[in-house]
Amino acid sequence: MSFHRKVFLAMALAIFGVSLVFIFLTHMTVKGTIDAGIEETRGREIKFLKKELINFYKNSHSWEHAERLPLLNNIHQEHPEILVFDPQGRKVYHEGTSPKKIVRRLGIHHQLKLNNKVIGDFYYYDPEVANFSKIMIGTPISVVFMLLVSGSVLVVIALILAYRIAKWLAAPLQKLLPVLERLGKGELGIQVQVDTKDEYGKIAKAFNHMSKELERAETVRRNLTADVAHELRTPLTIISGKLDHLQQQGEMIKPESLLPLQDEMIRLNRLIEDLRILSLAEAGKLTLNKTQTDIYELATQLKLALEPLVEEKSIQLEIDKQTDETDILIDVNRMKQVFLNLLMNALRYTPELGRVYFRIKKMKDDDRLTIVVEDTGIGIAPEHLPHLFDRFYRTDDARARETGGTGLGLAIAKQYVLSHGGTISVESKVNVGTKFIIKI
Repeated sequence: MSFHRKVFLAMALAIFGVSLVFIFLTHMTVKGTIDAGIEETRGREIKFLKKELINFYKNSHSWEHAERLPLLNNIHQEHPEILVFDPQGRKVYHEGTSPKKIVRRLGIHHQLKLNNKVIGDFYYYDPEVANFSKIMIGTPISVVFMLLVSGSVLVVIALILAYRIAKWLAAPLQKLLPVLERLGKGELGIQVQVDTKDEYGKIAKAFNHMSKELERAETVRRNLTADVAHELRTPLTIISGKLDHLQQQGEMIKPESLLPLQDEMIRLNRLIEDLRILSLAEAGKLTLNKTQTDIYELATQLKLALEPLVEEKSIQLEIDKQTDETDILIDVNRMKQVFLNLLMNALRYTPELGRVYFRIKKMKDDDRLTIVVEDTGIGIAPEHLPHLFDRFYRTDDARARETGGTGLGLAIAKQYVLSHGGTISVESKVNVGTKFIIKI
């Protein structure tokens, strides 16, 4: 059953239920009002008759000779009548000319009790009471009939409105279902139109976001497959070509001739190891050996290790310590690789006489330590920034291959930082410089 039909059915049942309850309550109210009116007009007579009949039974211990009671002598109504039955339903007293059936149907009925024991029933009847009883019988029936007729009309109108409302409520889902089916068939990135700002609108926005993310993930997967194949093909082509050349020469192979093959094998091993580490980090299965580490001392060690490259390019590498709280709990080897990767990139893309800064500071209202690697290099174009931490992404393919890069350095760096519960971001302006910000 479709959603809007379920909603319609629920609303229809609610309408019918409310209508029946209303009719029942109206009937009981009208009947109670008429009963109360009759009791009010004949209350004194009924009380007198009950008292006399109970006293007679109390004194006689039976209804024998009850016919001798002058019950109606003190009733000052026009043509009053009375009919009395014992607990077994036998007539024990009847005074009046009307048929017993009429008296029982149109008269006022009361039970007779003595010491909480039913000793009989009696009916009081006179023409005015009969008229009241006829009204009591006819009025509720008329009211119920009118309510049924008018209620039926209202129910039909309400059901039509309920059907319209059900369709209106289900309309956003009706739009979403075909798009969901298309997504299930592999049409990633498909979007549904968002027309409202209610819960349906939020669902549509969430679906659109999910669809885009699935499309992006599929694109990344395809690109990753292509990139891995490309990265593996390049060294394998070099190795294959070199081996073919050596075989065709038909001479003894000199050791130095194998050096290019060794370089490509090292490149392959590095690529495979980087992919393994990156997969572990993304799966949250990377093992971290955390120790309390002074980031300033670690930065000093990195500066000493990079001194040859710094001197070769005449670049100034400075450590800017802006806080005394430089101790944090990290995996030294993993974070050392992150900082080294960022510093190497900064030195690589900073021209001679440029500057590279390693800043250590603490921001207000933030307990984390902020590490900034900043350079005055060539910068990165804005279109590259969103993809900078993607696998195998290079802003300059030729430059990266010449320097032996695999395009995985920043992707690994990001995962190392995330595995420490930190964040890494980048800001850059072309021909001004680049700034990598780590908070950990």
